[in-house]
Amino acid sequence: MKRSHHCGELSLTHVNQTVTLAGWVASRRDHGGVIFIDIRDRYGLTQIVFDSEENAPLHAIADRLRNEYVIAITGKVSERPEESHNPHLPTGSIEIRAHELDVLNESIPLPFTAEDDVQTSESLRLEYRYLDLRRPKMQQLLQLRSQVSHLTRNFLHEHQFLEIETPILTKSTPEGARDYLVPSRVSPGEFFALPQSPQLFKQILMIGGMDRYFQIARCFRDEDLRLDRQPEFTQIDLEMSFVDREDIIQLIETLIRLIFKETKQIEFPNPLPRLTYEEAMGRYGTDKPDLRFDLPLQDLSEFAKSCDFQVFRRAIESGGMVKSLIIPNGAAFTRNRIDNLIDTAKEFGAKGLAWVKISEDGKLDSSIAKFLNTEALRAALPSANPGDLLLFVADQARVVHQVLGRLRLLLGEELELIDRTRWEALWVVDFPMFEYDDTSQRHVALHHPFTAPHTEDIPLLDSEPLHAKTLAYDLVLNGFELGGGSIRIHSPRMQEKVFDLLKISKEEAKEKFGFLLNALESGAPPHGGIALGLDRLIMLLGQTESIRDTIPFPKTQKAQCLMTHAPSSVSPEQLQELSIRTTTKKPAAS
Repeated sequence: MKRSHHCGELSLTHVNQTVTLAGWVASRRDHGGVIFIDIRDRYGLTQIVFDSEENAPLHAIADRLRNEYVIAITGKVSERPEESHNPHLPTGSIEIRAHELDVLNESIPLPFTAEDDVQTSESLRLEYRYLDLRRPKMQQLLQLRSQVSHLTRNFLHEHQFLEIETPILTKSTPEGARDYLVPSRVSPGEFFALPQSPQLFKQILMIGGMDRYFQIARCFRDEDLRLDRQPEFTQIDLEMSFVDREDIIQLIETLIRLIFKETKQIEFPNPLPRLTYEEAMGRYGTDKPDLRFDLPLQDLSEFAKSCDFQVFRRAIESGGMVKSLIIPNGAAFTRNRIDNLIDTAKEFGAKGLAWVKISEDGKLDSSIAKFLNTEALRAALPSANPGDLLLFVADQARVVHQVLGRLRLLLGEELELIDRTRWEALWVVDFPMFEYDDTSQRHVALHHPFTAPHTEDIPLLDSEPLHAKTLAYDLVLNGFELGGGSIRIHSPRMQEKVFDLLKISKEEAKEKFGFLLNALESGAPPHGGIALGLDRLIMLLGQTESIRDTIPFPKTQKAQCLMTHAPSSVSPEQLQELSIRTTTKKPAAS
């Protein structure tokens, strides 16, 4: 029986029509002489009626149906009795009185049901991913993913972008994370790397005159995983020639507004707000601030210079800073809760966490209160009110921002300060070109080594490279980095200077990036681009907590596929063919 309709499209307009549906048995209810079956496909759910008085042999077959059997039915569309209408179901006004039934496949008893509210572990869902994918929520997320990809392709095609694939087997280059390596059989002892991004190739495409490139690109990074990170992920990747930062930002804003309006009827302001990196770090302690709630960091460095609390004074004298969070009504926190916050701050990297409660009469309550001038502190924190709790971190700027930024998010969750109905997008711009890594005792690129500096900051590369700002930009949504990009270095002399500052020798640069350096010498146009995380975008649009829900076949936090049991060992013959010997010994059989 070839289906005439999907399971989600029938309505009262189809009454008295004979239709054929195919799908899975979602539920079965036996009311004696009448059996009700809900049949499900990815389009929806329809109720089927098997009446023993109308067709006893068919009723007997329906009696053997169980959940997840695959069936096809033919019958007449009827209006449900008025008291049986289901307003929560698109097909809730009709049912089908079946007169044909074909059991296409049976199903064994399953470890969990294909329902959204199923109570089972994520590991079990990933092991039986083919069952998990039948759940309506999963199907809606993958439909959303397909819709966003379709909107993106159409939009970029309309803006004269060419969709061009770049290699999956490529050269290992330092890009900030470990490469996944692939041994070469024909070149023993040598390896391909899976691309962390198409960065170098899309720059080569610009030098090759392609002008506007995009790709919905697979990328691979061997790094520690979390809820919004996977070893293989997908980027909406693009690059443009003869553009400046504003051209790219305006294009991406237009695309993002289109995607959110078409999929969720969400409107964003035009233009989106912007913060410099310095402003974002100073006010929120992070370069991806969540603006759905307030709670900014308060700078108390001037106050600390003259206070009697030596911890604050020493931090300032050593070139650090003192900042505070004002927790509304936090004076009600118990000492145990404050002690837990102190422990958490230490886990985040602080040496300690000072605190002060402001009592209802305006007095300071804390073991450090005797070292603080109440009037001076209130003047430094005019937004603090009686009943509030003040949390302080005194250290180098990096530590202060890291600790208070993470505490801000933690308390935003705990105190339910985050407005879940709001969508707050912004650009973070003017990133520093370099950070100084104390471990390696050298400069490291904050974005990547191909990011161009502001023209006016070029002289700083010789005198104060840590003060040089780049033409980089990150798109942030609800506290998540949705994408990042930059205007690229197109001058070979500038690229060599940056490599020198990063202590990448000419020999290493030639070995790792020789093809790019040669291309830059061959007439490279000014160019720039951006990459948006498709998985993360769908996670936010679909309002799910993990990007694993947005990827058909994801990996666990240990980078394993529980369904296929990958990664797995391979035969000695395969290893020998690849000229590889492993040092890992398998445990002896017990």
